[in-house]
Amino acid sequence: MNKKEARLRRARKTRARIAEQKVARLTVFRSNCHIYAQIISGCGSRVIAAASTNEEAVRGDMANGGNSKAAVVVGKLIAQRAVAAGVDSVAFDRAGYMYHGRVKALAEAARENGLKF
Repeated sequence: MNKKEARLRRARKTRARIAEQKVARLTVFRSNCHIYAQIISGCGSRVIAAASTNEEAVRGDMANGGNSKAAVVVGKLIAQRAVAAGVDSVAFDRAGYMYHGRVKALAEAARENGLKF
């Protein structure tokens, strides 16, 4: 089992528990250059809100999209978009990543801007 397969195995267990709760989930994907966040509906069939460092508005503000400062911007943006869409409570799906660094920065920024999880 390589590093990616191990991460995806951890993610499957978390997603199974979240699916039983039937609650919207905030999911995170990080690459070396960017970080992405989506709010997915409780049934899992619809994306309610999305934000990433790959967007034009966000990309113009920062030099590097793969650091903690960029994750804070994306966390703030996803929280604002979720609250505007009427979602204030979510389950945090860290997609098998450790709750550390960029993932933690995104989660804390989302909490500070109105999301509850």
